[in-house]
Amino acid sequence: MRRRKVLLGLGATVAWPRAARAQQGGRVRRIGCLVSGSPESHGQFVAAFRQRLEELGYREGRDITLELRWAEGRVERLPGLAAELASLKPEVVVTAIAAAAVAAKQAMPTVPVVSATLADPVGLGLVASYARPGGTVTGILFSLDTLLGKQLELAREMKPGTSRIGMLVNMRNPSNVAQRRDAEATAPALGIELAALDVRGPEDLEAALGTLTRAGSEFLLVPGDSIFVTERGRLAALATAAGLPMMAGLRDFAEAGGLVSYGIDLRENWRRAAYFVDRILKGADPADLPVELPAKYELVLNLKTAKALGLAILPTLLARADEVIE
Repeated sequence: MRRRKVLLGLGATVAWPRAARAQQGGRVRRIGCLVSGSPESHGQFVAAFRQRLEELGYREGRDITLELRWAEGRVERLPGLAAELASLKPEVVVTAIAAAAVAAKQAMPTVPVVSATLADPVGLGLVASYARPGGTVTGILFSLDTLLGKQLELAREMKPGTSRIGMLVNMRNPSNVAQRRDAEATAPALGIELAALDVRGPEDLEAALGTLTRAGSEFLLVPGDSIFVTERGRLAALATAAGLPMMAGLRDFAEAGGLVSYGIDLRENWRRAAYFVDRILKGADPADLPVELPAKYELVLNLKTAKALGLAILPTLLARADEVIE
């Protein structure tokens, strides 16, 4: 398999001097980490976070201890796991989806929360504004409001004439609620009929795809959610078998066999979360740390899947891709 990459915004690793290390007065700082997925599905993102902390001078066991809790793709487990973390009295908690940030804030109302991805944080009451969060939560946005529109446009480019697109959503995830709203607001102007179907767990995926296929969906839109990320390989196989090209917001879906992904580089968001944690451990107030835009967007195409679906990808689209998987 040949891969072609355009790497954007990646700087050289900085060798920090011993004087810059984070240990203060011999104290080991406790960091909570509330992860919506599993070690298999989300371990790479936690690894990126750990690596960036190390680059910033932190060593686990010497300067920090990382308390990990995994929801295994079950959003309903987040409040209980957040309560477990609260009992450990962390100085800061890192999350990656809005539902986890909400659970952490409710369980630990005075503890700073850094979210590697945030969707509609103002609407959810997590922050007062992007520029001045004003509370205990800050972090990086999952996407711009225009992302879902761009994904729908890309679907039409990849399969011209597409007029019906099915969308899987987990309505217990506030991020999915916001993304569904954005997609439904954008679709009519593009001449697309959007059918959104709620998925409560991994066991619902096969039936959901069958329902969308029978309803005449010509393309599948998959937002970021712990259920879908955890089951991305199975989901990609089911979609291809059903003849549904799949568009997702994370490269992991294209790497797992989905047709295309366009969205943030989630590893970079997790690395950026380490910057927020560093600032907070050094005394910064999360109320004054602005919510940031994602550092990087990327387009990844899977030509092997395109061939299996009988789709010919335009050369102009191939030229725009950050990575092509063959």
